Amino acid sequence: MIQCAPPAASLVHNSSQKALALILTALLLALAACGKGDDKGSKAKRPVAVSVAEATAMNVPVLVLAVGNVEAYASVVIKPQVSGIIAKQLVRDGQDVQIGTPLFLIDQRTYQASLQEAQARLQKDQAQSQKAEDDLRRFKELFDQGAVSREQLEQIQANTIGLRASLALDRAQVEQARLQLGFASITSPIAGRAGHVLVQEGNLVGKSSDDRALVIINQIQPIFVSFSVPERHLPEIQKQYALGQLRVEAQTAEGVVLDTGRLASIDNAVDKTTGTIRLKAVFDNKGKNLWPGQFVRAFLRLAERENAVVIPAQAVQTGVSGPFVFVVKADNTVEMRAVTVSPAPDQSMVADTGVAPGEKVVVDGQVMLVPGSAVEIKTAKDAPKAKEAAPAAQANASAPHANAPAAAAPPTQKPPAHFAGNATKNAGN
Repeated sequence: MIQCAPPAASLVHNSSQKALALILTALLLALAACGKGDDKGSKAKRPVAVSVAEATAMNVPVLVLAVGNVEAYASVVIKPQVSGIIAKQLVRDGQDVQIGTPLFLIDQRTYQASLQEAQARLQKDQAQSQKAEDDLRRFKELFDQGAVSREQLEQIQANTIGLRASLALDRAQVEQARLQLGFASITSPIAGRAGHVLVQEGNLVGKSSDDRALVIINQIQPIFVSFSVPERHLPEIQKQYALGQLRVEAQTAEGVVLDTGRLASIDNAVDKTTGTIRLKAVFDNKGKNLWPGQFVRAFLRLAERENAVVIPAQAVQTGVSGPFVFVVKADNTVEMRAVTVSPAPDQSMVADTGVAPGEKVVVDGQVMLVPGSAVEIKTAKDAPKAKEAAPAAQANASAPHANAPAAAAPPTQKPPAHFAGNATKNAGN
């Protein structure tokens, strides 16, 4: 059987169909890829949901923030003044003591015997001195009558003077023995709290080679907090300190208020290695919340600053170049601005530069933002309410602004509650 080849025209037609099908498939795949790319682009341009707060102009106190160290108002190391065995331990670890509270009793028998010996010697010399005084009066009468010679009278006078001196020495020895006996009973010289008792009953103390402390007593009511601030604040601090008392508040690192005190002293020299001046504040410490050696955050109030731009502390972020905030512009995009800030009451910061009153700053959602990012402001029910700064209560005196440390305070910081008060916002801003 003979088979015939298909016509050439039919082969050409089939090849064209196959090519057309391949072209159509490629176009569909390209369109699908473009569609996916458009989806990605639309997702990238989706606005970031953020919470914002408005920068407000108001009167706030000028605060200087520093890390302080609590120091005892007075500290006494109790050491024995006489040697002997500790017969009684009358103080326990951590006991509150008053002036004159008994602490230790050293064996007194030796010192009681010494006192009795000195008193007996005094009594003996008193008798001899009295006899000499009587003899001197009689010999003067006999000398006036010519019954005794001048030499005999002078001898009696010399004996009497010698006995008078012996009597004075005996009295001093009695007093010395009484002091030694008193030193055997150790009492507290100040009111405060005892530390760990370092020597217990039965120990021999007070030998010439023994310099052991028995216990250390710290006075904690009142108590000191010392802290250092940059020297640029010194002129303003001196000015306000001369006008009246400057209030200082001590807080924990978490912002818990421990006590409120007053500035007690300014050091007599600036530390040239750090460029800081050391200050010391005194606190009544009635609640005993401050303890020697404790580190606290010290807030020194200098004066009241008018028309300060206040923003929530949560808005301030810290970057490589320092503090910055994201400001929402009219087109709902954000601008990153460097700022200089200082502490303000009620979890707020004073923006010295970088933010104007009325501008909106981002307080939540900054982690997703870059300069120029589009944002969507959360509604009031969805966004956490940002606390506004509480205004100042009372100004010590009008004073120019003194910047506090530039580092932004952490959101957990709780500035002085008593610094908040009743001041009004500026209506024009």
